[in-house]
Amino acid sequence: MDLGVTARVKPLIEQVRTMVREEIAPLSDEFLSLVGEGDRFTYTPRQTEILEGLKDLAKSRDLWNFWLTDSERGYGLTTVEYAYLAEEMGKEHLAAEVFNCSAPDTGNMEVFERYGTPEMKERWLKPLLAGEIRSAYAMTEPDVASSDATNMAMTCVAEGDEWVLNGEKWWISGAGDPRCAVYIVMVATPSADRGRHQQHSMVVVPADTKGIEILRPMQVYGHDDAPHGHMHIRFTDVRVPKDAMLLGEGRGFEISQGRLGPGRIHHCMRAIGQAEKALELMCRRSIQREAFGKPLARLGANFDIIAEARMKIEQARLLCLKAAWMMDQGDPRAAAPWISQIKVVAPRVALEVIDEAVQMHGGAGVSQDTPLAAAWTHVRTLRLADGPDAVHRRQVARAELKPYTNQAT
Repeated sequence: MDLGVTARVKPLIEQVRTMVREEIAPLSDEFLSLVGEGDRFTYTPRQTEILEGLKDLAKSRDLWNFWLTDSERGYGLTTVEYAYLAEEMGKEHLAAEVFNCSAPDTGNMEVFERYGTPEMKERWLKPLLAGEIRSAYAMTEPDVASSDATNMAMTCVAEGDEWVLNGEKWWISGAGDPRCAVYIVMVATPSADRGRHQQHSMVVVPADTKGIEILRPMQVYGHDDAPHGHMHIRFTDVRVPKDAMLLGEGRGFEISQGRLGPGRIHHCMRAIGQAEKALELMCRRSIQREAFGKPLARLGANFDIIAEARMKIEQARLLCLKAAWMMDQGDPRAAAPWISQIKVVAPRVALEVIDEAVQMHGGAGVSQDTPLAAAWTHVRTLRLADGPDAVHRRQVARAELKPYTNQAT
């Protein structure tokens, strides 16, 4: 098992790290400060200039679409190799999109590449790969316990040559972005002839289809994450052609597992990146700030806090890399318990480190003057996104108990 930095990815890590630190970081604060000038879910001319200028710079350096692991379209990196890049991208708000490696687009592009028709690939995958449009993934619903995805109830009924969709979805990340052109939607297509995990399907829906109504942006601890947004949307008699369904009826869970596995690894490695940045800020603050005649580092238990943060980050990173290695072996079922482990551990560790960094900064830590409050909010949300902690712990426990259960029977 090789979890180290390969010769192939090492120069890419250095290039990405340098660009994030020297070119993206200095512009991130300005970009975020412009949110709210006019409609919060539009881009000001300056925001567009910043974002597109950075994307053009990344393209010109061929630092683009790293996430396309095991694909001839990109670098052909392994998941382990990409994980190191995702960590660097996690350190700044704009970084993932600058390299065209941001959620939910990466997962959606993977769906289009694996399961899309030639027409879908031309209409949606091509501009997504070029960074010309954005996309969204609509799964969670407000009226059911969405941690159990078999509860999804949004209807999808055949009428002639069309599917007719009715229902509501919420927490649709990226749907507030004016560049969001397409949704991939999980729908219920029940049949007594199929099993419990073959009752749902996925449908591709253009964002401008008649009958789609954005009800509101959802807020995370009072913040709407504009202009990206996590929207609550109602679908009323939304009609799409029959060929808009991916793979066919009852294949929704099959597609979602192929989509979510790598995406969870990406999220977790970006969380490690946020923890690293928080630890750096904590260390700088502890040395530069004095109280009671001493640097903060030498007060209370701060030495121990810094040491514990370093050790926990290293442990979480290694677990993430092992999960990535398991994914690279080509057996998603074998990788699943490892992905569930990191989905619990990585956000939890990142939250602990960020919280300690907030504490070290005092009032500034919860203010807009550091990125820590926003990082805490984002990582806290990650404990719910793509499955809450309890569901992932359940999966880990089931895998652990399975050999003993088989012995008993």
